[in-house]
Amino acid sequence: MELSIGEMLMIALAIVVLFGPDKLPEIARGLGEGVRKMRGAVDDIKTEIMKEADNPLSEIKKEIDNVKKSAQDYNPLANNSLPTTEEKPKIDLSKDDSHEGPVSR
Repeated sequence: MELSIGEMLMIALAIVVLFGPDKLPEIARGLGEGVRKMRGAVDDIKTEIMKEADNPLSEIKKEIDNVKKSAQDYNPLANNSLPTTEEKPKIDLSKDDSHEGPVSR
């Protein structure tokens, strides 16, 4: 909302007529204090929004770091529960008639 100089002069003239020149400094102080409080409240809200916006990113970064660390610590050769190629023979499906897989014709 932008006010032109003419509009500001009309508002100032209306304030002087309504409240008198004696109350003008008091009104100006009150308006200044109100503007400062509003700016402080807006800054607080911005800070809270930024904290909330940064929080999920830091959580995701921590999870990525945890996954990277786990991947570095993982040694597939040390895991005895996985079958090796020696234990499980490979089946040649072209010679096996019992296999019901996709057929290309």
